[in-house]
Amino acid sequence: MASESVAADRDDSEAEVDTESAVETARRQLHRAAAHLDIDPAIVERLKHPTKVQEVTVPIERDDGSVEVFTGYRAQHDSVRGPHKGGLRYHPEVTRDECVGLGMWMTWKCAVMDIPFGGAKGGIAVDPKRLSPSEKERLTRRFAEEIRDSIGPNRDIPAPDMGTDPQTMAWLMDAYSMQEGETVPGVVTGKPPAVGGSHGRDEAPGRSVAIVTREAVEYYEMDLSTTTVAIQGYGSVGANAARLLDDWGATVVAVSDVNGAIYDPDGLDTHSIPSHDEVPEAVTRQSVPHTITNEELLELDVDVLVPAALGNVLTAENAADVRADLVVEGANGPTTSAADEIFADRSLPVIPDILANAGGVTVSYFEWLQDINRRSWSRERVNDELESEMLAAWRDVRDAFDERGIRWRDAAYTVALERIAAAHEARGLWP
Repeated sequence: MASESVAADRDDSEAEVDTESAVETARRQLHRAAAHLDIDPAIVERLKHPTKVQEVTVPIERDDGSVEVFTGYRAQHDSVRGPHKGGLRYHPEVTRDECVGLGMWMTWKCAVMDIPFGGAKGGIAVDPKRLSPSEKERLTRRFAEEIRDSIGPNRDIPAPDMGTDPQTMAWLMDAYSMQEGETVPGVVTGKPPAVGGSHGRDEAPGRSVAIVTREAVEYYEMDLSTTTVAIQGYGSVGANAARLLDDWGATVVAVSDVNGAIYDPDGLDTHSIPSHDEVPEAVTRQSVPHTITNEELLELDVDVLVPAALGNVLTAENAADVRADLVVEGANGPTTSAADEIFADRSLPVIPDILANAGGVTVSYFEWLQDINRRSWSRERVNDELESEMLAAWRDVRDAFDERGIRWRDAAYTVALERIAAAHEARGLWP
């Protein structure tokens, strides 16, 4: 199951909740965080809008000789703390507003991790399953040319997202480099290590989810060795989080893919279950006591629930039926704001995505540093540095949570917004 979609917010009716766009949701979250801080309203007004949104036409020749035209986007939200940074997705439902909203979330995510990047997001409205490898390569190279003036290692740095992968990033880097007349590995992150990618990048979001889960379990005075965990989604994020938590002593009782979930109250052998990247849609083919639906997984009686697949899976319709004691968001936007309100009324803590799955952008930052310095790091160093950064961010958010008496999501956003506002205040408005 792929990750990253949009969350929604409660308005006049629950029917409207799940149809709110990513940019509307991001703006609501911005205002909610600003209400807890003493920030110049002019800065909040600036942060409601992207710096730039580019829409391009991407024609390619199909393998049968026909020509098909696709639409691509690159939304750059804020660069006050450093170059724009964010994923590049290939999906039929990519839109301008989705890219703007997700770019805003990337701004908050980079700030909560105290990484010197701003937010961006882009993509092409295309079903990558309909493309042959050669068609996907031609699409990527043409898109790279169309947005070439907007990206660069000191301007905007794309990374893999839904429907793209390290090979996609290698093609994009090569296309950009050929036009620049020199090899520029720092123009993208998430590349294969053979062309400047970082060890540990693929598993970094799942590793950060595991680290934050471990810290949250300790915060709530639970024992990890007796903690049960259900993880929706067994792609890169879910599988890596599951295996690490398993190694650290937790009992992972359920995992899932697009076809459904498997459940064993005595615990699963997570290392024997292929991730979606290793063997697509293999989860429900495992021999285990129980096969359940993805919806049933969300309602299991477990200590920790990790939604690590699609967005908008925890909604007003099922929030009252979630029986976990703690939710840690592995996907982007898995909890609608209507569900957030229900969880808050139930005093059920939700650790937000902009903290929990920030390992990806953090190791992308490490990759960017390695590319600039032309010096690679070992996997051990990457993992050690990621652990250090995640613990520092966890402490900052935890302190805001304790001191302000607010929700975990609000705590993370206030940490991020304070840093962004301070940078805007220092730099001012030009001219």
